[in-house]
Amino acid sequence: MTCPPTGGAAVAAHRTSSDEIDEVRTPAGSTHPVDEKLPALKMATSGLQHVAAMYAGVVAPPLIVGAAVGLSGAELTFLTGACLFTAGLATFLQTLGIWKIGARLPFVNGVTFAGVAPMTAIVASTKDKSDALPVIFGAVIVAGLLGFLAAPVFCKAIRFFPPVVTGSVITLIGVSLLPVAFGWAQGPDPAAGDYGSPSHLALAGATLLLVLLLRRFTRGFVKQIAVLLGMVAGTLVAIPFGMADFGPVTDARLIGFPAPFHFGAPQFQLAAILSMCVVMVVSMTESTADMLALGEVVERPADERTIAAGLRADTLGSALSPLFNGFMCSAFAQNIGLVAMTRIRSRFVVAFGGGFLVLMGLCPAAASLIAVVPRPVLGGAGVVLFGSVAASGIQTLVRAGLDKDNNVLIVAVSLAAGIIPITAPHFYHSFPQTARIVLDSGISTGCVVAVVLNLLFNHVGRGGEAREVTHPMETAEEIAAVH
Repeated sequence: MTCPPTGGAAVAAHRTSSDEIDEVRTPAGSTHPVDEKLPALKMATSGLQHVAAMYAGVVAPPLIVGAAVGLSGAELTFLTGACLFTAGLATFLQTLGIWKIGARLPFVNGVTFAGVAPMTAIVASTKDKSDALPVIFGAVIVAGLLGFLAAPVFCKAIRFFPPVVTGSVITLIGVSLLPVAFGWAQGPDPAAGDYGSPSHLALAGATLLLVLLLRRFTRGFVKQIAVLLGMVAGTLVAIPFGMADFGPVTDARLIGFPAPFHFGAPQFQLAAILSMCVVMVVSMTESTADMLALGEVVERPADERTIAAGLRADTLGSALSPLFNGFMCSAFAQNIGLVAMTRIRSRFVVAFGGGFLVLMGLCPAAASLIAVVPRPVLGGAGVVLFGSVAASGIQTLVRAGLDKDNNVLIVAVSLAAGIIPITAPHFYHSFPQTARIVLDSGISTGCVVAVVLNLLFNHVGRGGEAREVTHPMETAEEIAAVH
């Protein structure tokens, strides 16, 4: 049995009928394009293209969480390098695979955005900030191991995460992260006198404009890495004004290794674990959708066995990541678009990209380059980056059947619940601290509400018989005539 497609990159793909699947099966004795080994130079350049497409997405979460913890420039560089290193390891697991682990598709793995808001909530609720990262690491390890055990049965439960649920959650991920971009745009230090100054906002605006122009007037590889090029150009613009600090690069070593438990041994707190388990469910849902979409792009439809193997790679990569000071890993949907655009379907190309990520993680000087980028530049790029995540969620909601009253209510209430921590940060101030770790994360709260409401309206009793949406100004007689 093949699970139905859900949110994420599945928006861009349609299910292939059984007749079409039979037509695209690889002839006996030939190599499927997914398993094809291309010339070394082509694999290397194509692998670099995958790294460029997802680099900004990998380094953004450690920058956000590290800044919330208050890490120094050197420690922030170390954390960024660790996330690059663990993203490479997770990509190896997914593309090359071992035993029943790995979808063996051109699948790029990296730090998931879904965990950023819950992790910053954990940081905010931890009195001693030096304990924040160990608490996060402990929660990710437990969530990863539980996800690994649940992978074989998760696909059977995917019907409880239809587009109306996943679309709401993905939208909340983007909306929850946009305030981070707005904070970056104002400057590095909220206590500084020039925080929010016109010069900082102008630099953020210029970066945003550069990204938009690159996306509008370029194509191919340049268009794919428009965000990265915009960050480079914005940094160059900032140098003459003394707004770029090259200290982290000059202080960074050429060769290094993300020593295990650099920030301390993992700590296990129930509330943090529950919060990251919710993120793991969201991450597994997105990865399932991405595998279904990618299977169609490469003409190797993902069946239940492939999805289970892919989820094992995701969750095992997440469980191992904190050992090397990394965060939860998940599939990167933007790379599926790159596969579709280039038609280079070899999983070994993406494995090459994973190798580059590992090498960058082992070279602190390379990882420190992102620390040079001024915060306003990151803010301008972040508007596009985080806004695109929200837009992806809206695309998924378009497919969710919003012509039904039930689904409209699910989206309305789950989005409202998820936006509370953003618009009213002190809304839950009287709740116990452990409960606030979950409640202060709009993503976690919104996901729970969406799942519960979907069960209530679409699964319990006659919930499946959803009515058409009624216009607010319709009279009772008009409503009765329709239904």
